[in-house]
Amino acid sequence: MNVALRGVAKTFNGVQTPLVALNPITLDVATGEFVCIIGPSGCGKSTLLRLIADQLSPTAGAIRLDDAPPAVARQAQQIAWMAQNPALLPWQTVLDNVRLPQRINRRGRHPALDPTDLLRVVRLADFARAYPGALSGGMQQRVALARTLATGAPLWLMDEPFAALDELTRETLADEVLRLWHTFRPTVLWVTHNIAEAARLADRVVVMSARPGCIRDTVAITPPRPRDETAPETVAIIRRLRAVLRKSMTTA
Repeated sequence: MNVALRGVAKTFNGVQTPLVALNPITLDVATGEFVCIIGPSGCGKSTLLRLIADQLSPTAGAIRLDDAPPAVARQAQQIAWMAQNPALLPWQTVLDNVRLPQRINRRGRHPALDPTDLLRVVRLADFARAYPGALSGGMQQRVALARTLATGAPLWLMDEPFAALDELTRETLADEVLRLWHTFRPTVLWVTHNIAEAARLADRVVVMSARPGCIRDTVAITPPRPRDETAPETVAIIRRLRAVLRKSMTTA
């Protein structure tokens, strides 16, 4: 699924004065591309994802997913969403939470991934019959990741999905996500504050400015995967992203 944004802006109506969250943004993401979005806190990264997901409406501009409005993809259940809050159903077991997207959407574009296999991927196979309340925050987020992968959707919108995880688990799951991405080639927009994570995962990294957010720079990541964060070429990319991010701390 390709993503096209043309002059997309968002202003929230405040009690006293409007809050400009995003200045006009124009961006193209090709089908099957993995794009990471980084930027200062509060710059509108999550707002941008919510606009693409049809959870919010833009104040100006247009968004197209495969040349159609986002509502079309949302209604067809072609968008997988994962945020920092795992939003699990507490009355359902871990396995049933992962199964939920497949129960709702029986017409996925990609072959369905087996929920039990996905629990093995996120190292929670032993907790299939447990309930979310018995899990730690990090474990709940891993269940949410498995549920996202189970959708078979052609577009994944990921809002800091690994923020609650320890570093080693984060790296392990990132490797599993890349393996599945190579297999099924969804289009991925991935918000993160972790520069090294962006350098390891992305085809391109979009760097946003401080609020009101706009695109400050786009950095192509060309070394083949898997990428070693200590390799000279990856270190150079991380340094460049960090330098651009520092500049973005001031408004554009």
